[in-house]
Amino acid sequence: MLEAVNLTVQPGQRVAIVGANGAGKSSLFQLLLGQLSPENGEVSLPGGCRLAHMAQEVEASERSARDFVLDGDLDLRRLERELDEAEARGDDIAVARVHGELDVHEAWSAPRRAEGLLRGLGFTDEDADRSVSSFSGGWRIRLNLAQALMRPSDLLLLDEPTNHLDLDACLWLENWLRRYPGTLLFISHDRDFMDRVATHVVHFDRRKLELYTGNYSAFEGQRSERLAQQQAGYERQQARIAEIQRFIDRFKAKATKAKQAQSRVKALERMERIAPAHIDSPFSFEFPVSEKVSNPLLSIRHGRAGHGDKTILSDINLTLLPGSRIGLLGPNGAGKSTLMDALRGEGTLLEGERTCGEHLAIGYFAQHQLESLDLDASPFLHLQRLAPRASEQSIRNFLGGFNFHGDEALSPIRSFSGGEKARVALAVIAWQKPNLLLLDEPTNHLDLEMRQALTMALQNFDGAIVVVSHDRHLLRNTVDDFWLVNDGRVEEYRGDLEDYERWLADRRKDETEAPRREAESSGSSDSAAVSSPARETADDRKARKRAEAELRKKLSPFRKKQSSLEQEMEQLQATLGELESKLADPALYEADGKVRLSDLLAKQAEARARLDDVEAEWLDVSETVEAMEAELVE
Repeated sequence: MLEAVNLTVQPGQRVAIVGANGAGKSSLFQLLLGQLSPENGEVSLPGGCRLAHMAQEVEASERSARDFVLDGDLDLRRLERELDEAEARGDDIAVARVHGELDVHEAWSAPRRAEGLLRGLGFTDEDADRSVSSFSGGWRIRLNLAQALMRPSDLLLLDEPTNHLDLDACLWLENWLRRYPGTLLFISHDRDFMDRVATHVVHFDRRKLELYTGNYSAFEGQRSERLAQQQAGYERQQARIAEIQRFIDRFKAKATKAKQAQSRVKALERMERIAPAHIDSPFSFEFPVSEKVSNPLLSIRHGRAGHGDKTILSDINLTLLPGSRIGLLGPNGAGKSTLMDALRGEGTLLEGERTCGEHLAIGYFAQHQLESLDLDASPFLHLQRLAPRASEQSIRNFLGGFNFHGDEALSPIRSFSGGEKARVALAVIAWQKPNLLLLDEPTNHLDLEMRQALTMALQNFDGAIVVVSHDRHLLRNTVDDFWLVNDGRVEEYRGDLEDYERWLADRRKDETEAPRREAESSGSSDSAAVSSPARETADDRKARKRAEAELRKKLSPFRKKQSSLEQEMEQLQATLGELESKLADPALYEADGKVRLSDLLAKQAEARARLDDVEAEWLDVSETVEAMEAELVE
């Protein structure tokens, strides 16, 4: 997986490990843990380096969650055993010595620290006494993480630590890791998490390792520059450049179109400087919206939601309109999933009126939905069952956007990874053309490229969205408004994600902060590297988000018109190609072919004139789209 690589990580660095699935990120951790041996070269750690890592699985046991977390502190458990043995022998000197070592180790505060870690990761105080076997798989992964954080270490290895966390736990973990005094290496597909935690990025690329200074956003910028310098990854962009160049060549001699042509020249100049870090992504898909849409799509009035006799949410009054883009915020256990179930009519609405529009079509995604997939069916068969009359090629083309090609599209999903099954579930949802998407943690198990593609697809989705996610990049780029689920109510939240983070900080006092770095307390460059720019006020941000939402709505018909014109141009060009083929027939130029020749020439002139008109209209619409998109980006 790696060939002739050299990498040095300095003490105190927080390094994000990124790269395509299968590139070898987890194998690097196995090398450091001594579970793999290099075929050539060597891997070395400083003498006496204490290493902690987060296990990916945990066996069911009857140990309490608190004791399981405390087991992470190996020295504590060793000293406790030595104390028991010394007391059993009646060795008072040994007992005194071990008590002294336990005091130095601050053993008296260990249970409190373990409980603090559990609270930070979303467990309740009552959960600390529950057995490990009583928790679901995702919560057991959180226990593994807490155990790794409990272990005193100089080097901490974390593999996808945010995969089973909610937003609140992610924010808590960020703060903990930024204060961690040792060296951190972590694998993640969460951009915002990496931006807030990482001081460096190591990129696995073509069996090599490249070290970048800065967080993930800095890495993207630096890598984009490298791609541009190497003239690599330009294939898609070159096709667009060639298309624009053809229009420039066509219109440059026409005085009436000179201004438009010059505008295209400027657009071309801008485009040539772009080399996106995600240009080689294997994913490209969209959520086609249902042909018929009701307004409103869905409403709940005077609702009460919960389970059985237990009420979780009261006085629910909400309406979802076409184009609504809602992100759900709220502490763990506040009722976000309960609200999702109420929205989709799954029995948690105990009282109240749920009114659905005539043409409501819901697409729902949650991690437990993966369990409902037919493990013996292929991605192809999952879609074919939904649309038996669809052509094989149309299904294959659609699955290609989710990176299911060739035999993989026809293989049973039983052996698929969690990320691949999640892609199948998303493909099934998109294939059904919903006009309301209800997404509960859709990015779990998805890599960076698929998350980017999902974000782009949701940006271009014309229907309504309600999403719960710990991925702040996805939230920030796909929703316009937030609802806060807290204290048994659902209310509009007038702040943004930064305001929500401050709200959480005021609401919860962390009892388990890792020791603060000396560099951070003295204002080092590490802390400066992740500092935030001057913030807008909450009202300013709200106004900006509403303006962006309005602009997106205005942009949608222009995008559709642009696409329609492009299709018409393709049809006209195909028609001209057919006519030119027919006009190449020598028989047309004989005496008895003149009538047909005249007819074909008239059709050719008509098609060319129409193509000129369509191209001119396309230019006007494209300029409008570009101007509005630029305004949206700014």
